[in-house]
Amino acid sequence: MRTTEKDSLYDHLEKMKPGELLRSINKEDAKIASAVEKTIPQIEALVTKAVGQMKNGGRLFYIGAGTSGRLGILDASELPPTFGASPKEVIGLIAGGDQAIRNAVEFAEDDTQGAFKDLEAYAINSNDILIGIAASGTTPYVIGGLKMAQEKGIATACICCNTNAPVLEVSDYKIVAEVGPEFVTGSTRMKAGTAQKLILNMISTSVMIGLGRVKGNKMVDMQLSNNKLVDRGTRMLMAELPIEAEEAQQLLLVHGSVRAAANYFKSRAK
Repeated sequence: MRTTEKDSLYDHLEKMKPGELLRSINKEDAKIASAVEKTIPQIEALVTKAVGQMKNGGRLFYIGAGTSGRLGILDASELPPTFGASPKEVIGLIAGGDQAIRNAVEFAEDDTQGAFKDLEAYAINSNDILIGIAASGTTPYVIGGLKMAQEKGIATACICCNTNAPVLEVSDYKIVAEVGPEFVTGSTRMKAGTAQKLILNMISTSVMIGLGRVKGNKMVDMQLSNNKLVDRGTRMLMAELPIEAEEAQQLLLVHGSVRAAANYFKSRAK
């Protein structure tokens, strides 16, 4: 039996008091980081490949169903505001289309042709890299998409939580975070989903840094989409340049990013 489907180590959950439930869930969650740590060599190889592909104009695609698909979309959608990346650089797709982000679409994950049809709308090609996200490692939508991608010479990877899963057979880069049985049997939105989220954070953040979208430890290309970020950008400029808050904010608003504002100031000072 797949680890993600094994019985919970806990029983009679309905008889537990809230405190006991919470402590037990937290005890299981504490196992996730060590499981993810074991996958770092595989993540490193994938990140190295992705940075190389994207420096040459390639894109990064995520495909998944249910929770896994939503996590991919979440990760992709956060990169433009955080790092100033184009929405066309990292793209997340979910079985059943955008309506499946909020509501389950019946049997969408069982369509082995669905993922590649979705990918073809973006003209995916051998310059790109495709990551399939599937906690069980058995999702037909994901396996079918990766298989067709491999046949077309597109680099593939997977993030799953079961060893010997079918998805590994169609993945060039195999990331397996075996977190053990879920607290609620089979509920992979819990430990497996958290592990996938951690791994996606690691991949996308490392890729963006590799592409030069961070300076020092700062998000110098972030979008100025609210007052909090304008204030953060202003403080970043003040820390880097010999200017006061009013000038820093004005430069920031005129040039649109910390990097652009700093470059303008430095060129003007020459």
